[in-house]
Amino acid sequence: MPTVATCDPEIAQVIENEQRRQRHQLVMIASENYTSAAVLETTGSVLTNKYAEGYPGRRYYAGCENVDVSEQLAIDRAKQLFGAEHANVQPHSGAQANMAAFFSLVNPGDRIMGMSLNHGGHLTHGSPVNFSGKLYEFGFYGVNADTEALDYAEVQRQAEEFKPAIIIAGYTAYPMEIDFKRFRDIADSINAILLVDMAHIAGLIAGGVHPSPVGYADIVTSTTHKTLRGPRGAMALTTAALSRKYNSAVFPNMQGGPMQHAIAGKAVAFREAMQPEFKKYARQVVQNAQALASGLSAAGLRIVAGGTENHMLLVDTRAIGLTGRQAEEALIAAGLVVNKNTIPFDPESPMVTSGIRIGTPALTSRDLKAADMENVAGYIIEALDARDNEDKLANIGVEVAKFASHFPVPGLDL
Repeated sequence: MPTVATCDPEIAQVIENEQRRQRHQLVMIASENYTSAAVLETTGSVLTNKYAEGYPGRRYYAGCENVDVSEQLAIDRAKQLFGAEHANVQPHSGAQANMAAFFSLVNPGDRIMGMSLNHGGHLTHGSPVNFSGKLYEFGFYGVNADTEALDYAEVQRQAEEFKPAIIIAGYTAYPMEIDFKRFRDIADSINAILLVDMAHIAGLIAGGVHPSPVGYADIVTSTTHKTLRGPRGAMALTTAALSRKYNSAVFPNMQGGPMQHAIAGKAVAFREAMQPEFKKYARQVVQNAQALASGLSAAGLRIVAGGTENHMLLVDTRAIGLTGRQAEEALIAAGLVVNKNTIPFDPESPMVTSGIRIGTPALTSRDLKAADMENVAGYIIEALDARDNEDKLANIGVEVAKFASHFPVPGLDL
């Protein structure tokens, strides 16, 4: 069979260019990471050829004897890794995992409460342009204006007033730890269901450096490709009582054939996350984020909420006279990959923003340590200072590439 290089040189060039980019740039998108060579090998395997509607042992197609084994391994490992009663590893994305959770718990038009998107919530937590905001009535809570952290007493007050059927905890841009027990108490006080979206912090939870929602939440959804370092995809953990409802909400209600190559990749990633080295990795992710926050703060940048307790930090770029978009553009020109992001009470639109979001999972996967964050912070400050000088930004990019060359990329160099 011909290789990509011989049958489609244009796509081969895209892959080569992307390998070069991932080696030469410092990737600090909080929702991105590098998978291992084993995960890449599995997701690119012949398992992609198999159609397998249904669940292990109950398929609508013949020839599933092998993918039954790999999917059951993924299920069992997810349950073991997080101490859950039930796991579904078929959702293709975090959005679909959340969609299935809503379908299994409430009816269209019912009330759900989550964090405001402007304060760190997710698109599927009630955005009016998303299915969630179109099908359900959403109420929103946010962070305290002074601390920029969750005010649980205010969340309690809003829950009592709004009376949602579901309360969502778990966010896409919140740098503090989440008190899941407190959310459970709030949900119980109004007889609501607690849904936790741990997409961003799943790896930190697996590594023991963030409290777990399992045992508090009725359903926990997650992606598998962020801090968990697995393939692109998702999963859900539920109580035993909700297992059949959730499974039915995924298939046949929402999805058809599951992607068995991705599910096997999830199984590999779950096994990797059970190893002692992963706990060290998770600790280092947090230490690196805190070191980077300290370095940027010392240089005069304002860190939202005063710092970070997880894998990400939000930087208020107004302190240096920039919008988030302007900061993002300057940094990418220097090989520093971050994303513009709204900050709490942001006066700018989501396409402009007043801040940037910076994450350390991918840097840590390349084995950067807390001491290396001094260099990273230095490059960031230097690039922001040179935002109007294209030549200087290009020169910084050369230095960034030299620095990055000292740190191998998992899946490519390891």
